[in-house]
Amino acid sequence: MSLVEKKKDAGSIGETLKTVFYAVLIAFGVRTFAYEPFNIPSGSMIPTLLIGDYLFVSKFSYGYSKHTVAFGLPLFEGRILGKIPERGDVAVFKLPRDNKTDYIKRVIGLPGDTVQMIGGVLHINGKPVQRDRIEDYVAKDSLGRETRVAQYIETLPNGKKHRIIEETDHGALDDTPLYKVPENHLFMMGDNRDNSLDSRVPSMVGYVPVENVVGRAEFLFFSLEDGTRFFEVWRWPFDLRFSRLFSGVN
Repeated sequence: MSLVEKKKDAGSIGETLKTVFYAVLIAFGVRTFAYEPFNIPSGSMIPTLLIGDYLFVSKFSYGYSKHTVAFGLPLFEGRILGKIPERGDVAVFKLPRDNKTDYIKRVIGLPGDTVQMIGGVLHINGKPVQRDRIEDYVAKDSLGRETRVAQYIETLPNGKKHRIIEETDHGALDDTPLYKVPENHLFMMGDNRDNSLDSRVPSMVGYVPVENVVGRAEFLFFSLEDGTRFFEVWRWPFDLRFSRLFSGVN
């Protein structure tokens, strides 16, 4: 091999490494400052989010902290351009007890609020939150068997409406103590009220520091039936939930 050919090879490798570096840098920037994809592994947010949903979370909605940085790199402390989430937002946050595990729930209580469940009805600042009974939520298992659950539209004090489901109004989390949300913290709850590990369980989740919020759930870009894994492309034609593609998260 001639000297010229060696220089060309070295130049080609250098260009490739440079391209890879820029690609990684762009991906890091997008995941840190713009959007990051997440998938839903549990049913705690049914009927809003289903197991097998894939969605984008906006990082810029609430500002930036070490928990919004891509790949969890601890580049700085505190929060930059911080903003308190709005009541009713669906948000991803890092579980306070380990600061690593991603959870997704709905913002129910803001700093200074009191929150309590009484007979399955949410109370915020001493007042019951309006909920209106609508058609049952119907779920099907892998064998096609139907399960019906009571479904409601809940209207939060700021007017935000969303759907919830309740298997019973007398479950373990349907009657709770009175919670007072501390400064710079949030009270998060799942829409599947009887099957959600959330701020109603202080030993497991509890109040969520605003700094732990990763971003706001914006829209679904993909959705597969429960039990179908993303790499099983041969199952997509049968298990893709076409009606959920590119729908916003309410």
